Amino acid sequence: MALPSGPDSPPSVAPTDLRQLADHGAAARTFDGGAGTIAALDTGPGPAGTALMVAGYTGSKEDFAPLLAPLAASGYRVVVMDQRGQFESPGPDDPARYTVAELAEDVVAVSRVLVEEAGGPVHLLGHSFGGLVTRAAVLTAPELFRSFTLLGSGPAQLTGGRAELLDAMAPLLDAGGVQLVHETMEQLAMTDPKAQAVPAPTREFYARRFLANSGAGLRGMADAMLAEPDRVEELKATGLPVLVAHGEADDAWMPHVQADMAQRLGARYEVIEDSIHSPAVENPPRTVEILCDFWSSVPVAR
Repeated sequence: MALPSGPDSPPSVAPTDLRQLADHGAAARTFDGGAGTIAALDTGPGPAGTALMVAGYTGSKEDFAPLLAPLAASGYRVVVMDQRGQFESPGPDDPARYTVAELAEDVVAVSRVLVEEAGGPVHLLGHSFGGLVTRAAVLTAPELFRSFTLLGSGPAQLTGGRAELLDAMAPLLDAGGVQLVHETMEQLAMTDPKAQAVPAPTREFYARRFLANSGAGLRGMADAMLAEPDRVEELKATGLPVLVAHGEADDAWMPHVQADMAQRLGARYEVIEDSIHSPAVENPPRTVEILCDFWSSVPVAR
């Protein structure tokens, strides 16, 4: 979920870091989703296995850009995707078509293609709201996956300051659509010195990506994120190897909430230093290290 971080969060990205614009060498491709085309990036075949990564609220496949080349160099094929209504993936105009269940169907559809191409199950990762969606995909078709990583995600609905921002977004959408939401968030972000330090090309990408979002998608996904039930016991019952990882200063689902979730799951648990809510762009080297170590520990056949 790409909403502003708190003003007291530690800086973790150098001003010269272009984050989502990092060189990655992956090829653009598309998949058929339940409501249209799903845009993705694919690093190509890798002998160590295949991974699928799903972005969070207002995010996109580019949120994983800094991970792609290092993971490919480590032998993994990595596919990263928009969700419907995000950036380059069109979505329906009905907010009711953005439930966790419908979004999970897109993830399952993409995963089925990758399983066929790879000849076996794939590693699945969901960031933030993408974690809730991918969890539902795992519960729908656990046989498609070798492992599951929750990155900066939680056991149930979002609460706290970011949830309040989502509540405040609805009247803005009513009054002026995606454009007004963008303008308001820009004004908020520019009160944060860290946001002011982000290089102009990255800020331009953020603006272009946000304005490409579906207004219905913003509303529907927000409603879904604020209403998701706790499904930790269902996930544990699948027996799938799970990694719970988050930034040390995560300000969406709080670190203690994610730590408790990991304990309930019997999951591997990692705190990623020098990062807030988006470790893939805030501390890519450590994120890559954790993922490679986890994936390599998972048996080929479950």
